[in-house]
Amino acid sequence: MRATAEFRFYEELNDFLPARSRRHPFRYVCAENATVKHAIEALGVPHTEVELIVVNGDSVDLSRRIVEGDRVSVYPVFESLDVTSLLKIRNAPLRETRFMVDAHLGALAKRLRLLGFDTLCADGTDDAEVSRRAAAERRILLTRDRELLKRKAVTHGCYVRQRRPSDQLAYVLERLQLRNAARPFTRCLECNGILHFSPLSEVTHRVPEGVAKSFRRFQSCGGCERVYWRGTHYRALEKTVRQALAGPAVDEKLGIGGG
Repeated sequence: MRATAEFRFYEELNDFLPARSRRHPFRYVCAENATVKHAIEALGVPHTEVELIVVNGDSVDLSRRIVEGDRVSVYPVFESLDVTSLLKIRNAPLRETRFMVDAHLGALAKRLRLLGFDTLCADGTDDAEVSRRAAAERRILLTRDRELLKRKAVTHGCYVRQRRPSDQLAYVLERLQLRNAARPFTRCLECNGILHFSPLSEVTHRVPEGVAKSFRRFQSCGGCERVYWRGTHYRALEKTVRQALAGPAVDEKLGIGGG
């Protein structure tokens, strides 16, 4: 039997809703035997964007069945309140921060690698495989595709609203509080491999002759064997790192920092 419940979504979760349903309670007829997860995703909100669900005053998990007359309040990530004792959405947090990004976020992937975060790019991979691998490798899935985040296999994910890579990076760093975990210039921008310092004797045959004469400090990728040195490009990368780790400006368009 289908049940009618009252829903109220808070803060940025309203961005996923049609204008008529934003920022106030509304009634919704759920599918037969619908769970909380099914209901909120039918309304357009990926479950990975939700931190806390309260039904009739009690915190519940995603598997709770909707019954006639339920009052459902749905909250995003809390930035200033400790609600740990209330959380029933996920079994456990990820202890290591690793990412899987979809094919549309390649520039963001490179910026995350620049900051030292283990980041894979799902180029040419279907949604089922992307969600399966993200779950199997305990990676946070970053995507602009909300339907991908609704897949049952996805336990940790983030919908990236921003279009500019610099804004995308600022949003991810702020939402997940990652700035103190950054280890810049420790990963290959191309393949995600770990970089290690190499003497000139090891890389002479892999760099231009002029570079070999001008530089003595090199880093090599243990995966693709790409060689890095502190040439003119390094200053631009260093600027990107400084700006990212300094924190975002107050900008409501980023969904962070605003009142």
